[in-house]
Amino acid sequence: MKLLLAPMEGLADALMRELLCAVGGYDWAVSEFARVTGTALPDRFFRRVSPELERGALTATGTPVRLQLLGSDPGWMGENARRLARLGPAGIDLNFGCPAPTVNRHRGGAVLLDEPDLLYRIASEVRRQVPATIPVTAKMRLGVRDTGRTLECGHALADGGVGQLVVHARTKLDGYRPPAHWPWVGRLASSLPIPVVANGEVWCEADWRRCLAESGVQDVMLGRGAVADPFLARRIRSGESFHAGRDWPELATLIGEFWLRVQRKVAARHAPGRLKQWLNLLRRCYPQAEALFSAVRQVPDVARIGAVLAAADVRPLLSARNAA
Repeated sequence: MKLLLAPMEGLADALMRELLCAVGGYDWAVSEFARVTGTALPDRFFRRVSPELERGALTATGTPVRLQLLGSDPGWMGENARRLARLGPAGIDLNFGCPAPTVNRHRGGAVLLDEPDLLYRIASEVRRQVPATIPVTAKMRLGVRDTGRTLECGHALADGGVGQLVVHARTKLDGYRPPAHWPWVGRLASSLPIPVVANGEVWCEADWRRCLAESGVQDVMLGRGAVADPFLARRIRSGESFHAGRDWPELATLIGEFWLRVQRKVAARHAPGRLKQWLNLLRRCYPQAEALFSAVRQVPDVARIGAVLAAADVRPLLSARNAA
């Protein structure tokens, strides 16, 4: 059984990956995408998307990170994969799953699932340009509007040299609306000669068990569910039950650490929005996060948010130790 942390554009950047992987339970993570157009991207761009490249493509706690590429030109995708490979990523992943209209309008992500031949050419060129020692994987949805070409797309990627396929079990038009159609993951898995990983709508251990049962696969990539419950992967591995009260003190230190680090990373005017984004997802699982979200929702500035967090005893571990 493998548990993977999904690439989540605008949500799971290097900071969020670092915190979630530090909790434990993941075999590897995939970065946000690097957008490939008609140019050779500089090394500094790849390192900005995945700072883990500076330390052997590992998070601080040792979780491997694969970098994801998104684009539609086989030649430029191959060339940028070649340049990226020189930096030693844990793997290179190809994005055929993003449903964002802005990305799709520029021929990126899930919209390419109407063109299986193009998927094959992209995968073939990337695989040709990348040393055999570096895994090349891909993530796809079930199609653009329907599942009429799902199997054809899966075979195109496998035939092109992709060694593993993550399947977000919804179409582009489905977006993130439930349900995820996990049986389709099983159809792909039984049809392809490469390992297939299920993804989509796994928010808790019960969802994970249903996903395994309906898809028939053993490996799962966790996305928004991992951000809403940072202990989900660890809990799946340990068999522990969810308990918001028991987990909250550890989560409070994670939130405190996130708040400290996000202020160092982004301009002060952007930091409150990042915190609120995470709390908004956390409140799906934690009533304590619901209360905290309500308290900071209308607060615009860093200093006042810091005061709210301190009053709720939400602080990074080092600060908590000093206060004790």
